[in-house]
Amino acid sequence: MGLAWLASGAREGVRLVSVERDAGRARVAAKVFADRPEVEVIHGDWRRIEEHGPYDLLVLDGGGTGKMPGDDPADPARLLAPGGAVVVDDFTPATGWPPLHEGAPDRARLHWLRHVALHTVELRLAEDLATLVGTRRRLAPTRPSWSSE
Repeated sequence: MGLAWLASGAREGVRLVSVERDAGRARVAAKVFADRPEVEVIHGDWRRIEEHGPYDLLVLDGGGTGKMPGDDPADPARLLAPGGAVVVDDFTPATGWPPLHEGAPDRARLHWLRHVALHTVELRLAEDLATLVGTRRRLAPTRPSWSSE
């Protein structure tokens, strides 16, 4: 559904890549977009997106978010073009700092909010739903001008 929404609004010449873990769903999605050569559906683990980057827009709503045990978060410095954006779905809105998940610091959310290559904000979409949106910095971070070192 998300891929169809993105494809419907993409300008001519924009390439879209989607990774689907389930082989049957990947086949169905590929058939849906068979007449759209700019849309590619890949079957496999989310890490396959690295084969096609860097991206101007990366939407993570499954693997690569770092939310599940054993799912290391994606590296936006490698996957995003400078100025590119990342959207990470399905968070419960934070109510304080540091953000917590099940009583402990929310490791996944902190990865995206504190990543040195990103400027990230949390958008509250509903009472029980938030999304993180980050933009890859165009230049490597430098020491603040007010720094005494």
